Formats: sequence, C-alpha cells, structure tokens
Amino acid sequence: MKILISSDMEGTAGVVDWSQCVAGGAQYPYYTELLTGEINAAIEGAMEAGATEFLVNDSHSKMANLKPDALAGRAGYLSGRYKPMYMMQGLDESFDGIFLVSYHGSMGSDGSVLSHTYFPSAFAEVTINGVVAGEAGINALVARAYQVPVVLVTGDVTTAEETEPFCPGIKTAVVKKSVTRFSAEALHPDAARELIRERAAAAVRDLADAAPPSIDVPVALGICFRTSDYCELAARIAGVERTGHLSAVITGDDPLWIYQTFITVVLLCRGLVE
Repeated sequence: MKILISSDMEGTAGVVDWSQCVAGGAQYPYYTELLTGEINAAIEGAMEAGATEFLVNDSHSKMANLKPDALAGRAGYLSGRYKPMYMMQGLDESFDGIFLVSYHGSMGSDGSVLSHTYFPSAFAEVTINGVVAGEAGINALVARAYQVPVVLVTGDVTTAEETEPFCPGIKTAVVKKSVTRFSAEALHPDAARELIRERAAAAVRDLADAAPPSIDVPVALGICFRTSDYCELAARIAGVERTGHLSAVITGDDPLWIYQTFITVVLLCRGLVE
C-alpha cells in the first residue's frame, strides 16, 4: 500500500511566524524538527494500518526543508524548488492514498494562522467551481486527475474546513486553533503527533471506502489577484482568460491541465519562469 505525503510547514503545531518556517530564521531548525515529527507520526500511523511504501514531497518554500535520513518508514524524499507538478509532484495512479501534512488556510480565510495561497503577493483568492480553495483544494485537482483519494489533512480548523468540500469524508488532524493570522493555540508536540498518528491509521484502515476528490468537470478555477499587474501577466498564458480588472479564470475538462496552467501562473508571478 503506497502513500504520497505532501508536506507544507505553516500548519505544524506551534508555528505562528514566518521566521519559524523560512530558512535563515533563528528558530527555523527547531521547527523543521517539529515538522519532521508530524510527518513521521503520519507515516507511523499509516504503517500500523498496513501501508508499506511512502514518498514525501517536501512542498514548503524552497522545498528542501527535511533531513532525508530522519524520515520514518524508509520513505522516499522528493525535494527541490522547481517541480512541474509542484506540491503534488510524484503522484501517479500507483498510489493508494494521499496525506497533506502541515497545511494551512487560504489567503482569503478569516484568521487562519499564516494563511496564504501559494504566493501571497499575487493571489487574494482562488476558487474551484465557485468554492473558495486553499492549497489543499487546488492540489486535489491532481488527485482527481489520477483518481487517488486524499485521505488525511493536518493543520488548523480552517484548513480542515476548506479541504472537506473537495475531499468529502477526509480524516483531519487539527493540531492548533488559530486566534489571528499570527497567533494560535497549539497542542503540545507530543499530543499533536499522537493525534496525527491516530488519524493517519484511521485513514489507511478506511481506504477501501475512500473516493477520489469530488470536483466536477468541466472545472472553472477562478483567480482574484491583488494587483492588476499580476492579472495582466497571467492573462498572457494560454488558457487563462481575464474576466475583470483583478480577476481571471481557467476552464477545461482536464483537472491536470487546469492545475498545470495554474502552477504556470504561480511560477510566472514569482518570476521563476518567463
């Protein structure tokens, strides 16, 4: 039984500030250890329930945050900041389930700690078929394309609530309660790991009843930009239709193409591709 783990960092219990989750920050090494502990808890819970193979896609910031030899379960490690499939690189039909570990709320969410959607300078809000989507919901497009269920998400309450419309029945491990965008009440790290381990085991035990993400096609992925410059830049990409001064939409029958086109927008806005 094969599990893909896409790991972010802002959803880790205790993380409330960019300095804690960006390389170079004084507290960054400590909080990467906490993140590793939560990833390993998910792996250990899945192993208890019968999962045998794991691939961890390091999906935070420059995507090189983890120590490969510290990962449990002899997990494979996929890292590096330029990946064509970004946070879902590595996924294909051979996987049985997907875990989203240490995810966070969307840019437009109300008070989710460290909320953003891929690139906070560019994106004010993203929707899928009219429903507000954070990174979990957008990444679910890839799971929908490969028909692999997303069965676990960890983070705060908002993250769980934003993911559920796209992945009905998903198991959630809520490890902190956001107070504002820069404060939260978190479980003790040991308690957070215990909860993640328990929910990961439950997710694997219930895999037979899990379904791929519930995203209807054709898909309409709407983007509200923070400035018109980003909107104008995005509209230069084939498949992106500008719908207003600050808005655009990507529509089509192929969820994978929708995702790839959106990631091209992300990378172009970040200045990584031209």
